[in-house]
Amino acid sequence: MSSTTQNIVSGASKITTEEASLLKQPKAVWAVFFACIIAFMGLGLVDPILPAIAENLHASHSEVTLLFTSYNAVMAVAMLITGAVSSRLGIKWTLLAGIVIIALFSALGGFSNGIWALVGLRGGWGLGNALFVATSLAAIVSLSNSGTAKAIILYEAAIGLGISVGPLLGGWLGAMSWSGPFLGVATLMVVAFIGLIVLMPRSNTKNTVKSKISLLDPFRALKHRSLLVFGIAAALYNFGFFTLLAYAPFVMGLDEHGLGYVFLGWGILLAVTSVFMAPKLQQWFGTIKSMCAMLTLFALLLVAMGIWTSTQWVVITAVILAGALLGNNNTLITTAVMNAAPVERATASAAYSFLRFIGGAIAPFLAGKLAEWYNSQVPFIVGAVFVMISVVFIGMNAKHVKHVDHVKSGH
Repeated sequence: MSSTTQNIVSGASKITTEEASLLKQPKAVWAVFFACIIAFMGLGLVDPILPAIAENLHASHSEVTLLFTSYNAVMAVAMLITGAVSSRLGIKWTLLAGIVIIALFSALGGFSNGIWALVGLRGGWGLGNALFVATSLAAIVSLSNSGTAKAIILYEAAIGLGISVGPLLGGWLGAMSWSGPFLGVATLMVVAFIGLIVLMPRSNTKNTVKSKISLLDPFRALKHRSLLVFGIAAALYNFGFFTLLAYAPFVMGLDEHGLGYVFLGWGILLAVTSVFMAPKLQQWFGTIKSMCAMLTLFALLLVAMGIWTSTQWVVITAVILAGALLGNNNTLITTAVMNAAPVERATASAAYSFLRFIGGAIAPFLAGKLAEWYNSQVPFIVGAVFVMISVVFIGMNAKHVKHVDHVKSGH
C-alpha cells in the first residue's frame, strides 16, 4: 500500500516538475522572450492600417501589399548573414543591433509621406527583424534549461503573444493616425532594448555559437535534404499565410478597430494552439502527419474565403480560425527544422528562414496583383493551391523527413 502511494506521489511530482520546467528559465531567456513579443507585434501592428495607408497615401492595394514584400524580401536575404554576424558579435549584441535597426526604420516610416518611401523603410525594418528573429530562436533554444522542444514552445508563445496584441494596438493607434503604429513599434523597441541590456548577461552569450559561421554555411546546410524540404514547404505555405495577412484586410470592410479585433482573435488562437495543442498533436500523430493535416485544413479555409469573399462573416470567421491551424503548423515545422539536420541551430534557422521568407515576399504583391487582374476571390484560391502543393511536396519527400519524429527534442 505504501509503495503504491509512493509511486503516485513520485509520479505527481514528476509531472509538476515537467510543467514547471517550461516556466523556470534563466532571466536571459525571459529578456529575449519579452523582446520577441515586441518584435512580432510589428507584424500584426501594420495589418489593421493597410486600407488606411492605401487611402491616405493614395496607393493601390498591390502597392500597399509591397509593405510586406519589401519587409520579407530583405529579411530572406539578410537571414543568410545572421549566423555570420551573430557568431562574431555574439548573440546579445546581434539582438541589440536588430532592435536598434527596427526602432530606427519604423520611426522613419511613421514620418514618411509617400508609399514608395514607406516600402523602402519597411525593407530596412526587415533587415533588423532578420538579425533579431534568427538570433532570438537560437538564443532561446541555447539559453533555455528545459530542452529544445519546450524552448521552441516558449519562442512560439512569444510570437503568438506579439502577433495577437499587435493588431489590437495597431487598430487603436491606427485609428488616431496611420503613422501611429510605426511610431508605437519604435517606442516599444526602445523598451525591449533596455530590457535586454539589463537582463541579458554577457556571460550567457559566450560559447553559444561554437565557431565562427561562414556566409556559405546556410547554403551548405541546404544540402541536407530534410532541411531543404521543410524550407521549400514553408515557402509554399507562406503564399497562403501572407495572402491572408496582407490581402484579407482589404475584403473585410472593417475600420481599424474592427480589423484589430479580428486579427486579435486570429493571434490569440495562434498563440494558444502553438503552445498547448501542437505538442499534443506531435505526441499523438507525429510531426509530419500533423503538419500535413493542418496545412490541408488551412487550404480549405482559403478556398472558403475565395468562394465567399463578399460574405463578410465567412471571411472574418475563416481568418480567426486560420490562427489555430497556423499556430499548430508553426510550432510543428519549427521543431522539425531544429531536429532536421546535424548543423548548428542558428545555421539551420537561417537556411530555413531564407526559403520561408522568399514565399512571404512574393505572396503579398502577387495577391494584390491577382485581385487587380481578375477579382478579389482569386488571391485566396491561388494561396490555397500553393498550400496544397506544400502538402504534396512533403508527402513526396516523406522518406527524407520522417526521421524528425525519432529525434530526441530534449537534447
